[in-house]
Amino acid sequence: MKRITVLAVAVASFPAMALAQNPRSQPPSYCFDLSRITDLAATKERFASIAGRPRQGDFRDTSLTLPNWKDCSLYGAATYTCDSAEMESVAEAEKARAATLGDVKACLGAGWAEAAERSNPNYVVLHDLARPVAITLSTDQAGNKKYVVRLTVFVRRN
Repeated sequence: MKRITVLAVAVASFPAMALAQNPRSQPPSYCFDLSRITDLAATKERFASIAGRPRQGDFRDTSLTLPNWKDCSLYGAATYTCDSAEMESVAEAEKARAATLGDVKACLGAGWAEAAERSNPNYVVLHDLARPVAITLSTDQAGNKKYVVRLTVFVRRN
């Protein structure tokens, strides 16, 4: 029954994805999986069905990684995170974050909006208007002095 519910939610998101796409451009390869992840976040089980082996701290591997993203993992019971490919400069990462924001909005459709009151120059927050799920897109410096865009899907508490 749980799988049927998750499948029904995923199928229901297809029309929004189709309408949001620019007919001249190809959607990012991660759109379908990102929709699945946001749908899982809204379930009672959260990310339990995609949880893998434990990592350091409260992190776990995930069996559902976004195509063209790296180091995807789960943090706690209600947070999913991935990093983009590394970039040489913060300016390049900020440009990539803006492009990713447009892609994510197109993937998820009109049911998602920017939460300007929760965003700042270093990150932007999108929230689902119908469910307590949000996405943060931020820029971060990797350990090797390169930069990444970090995508984080989480369950909102308020």
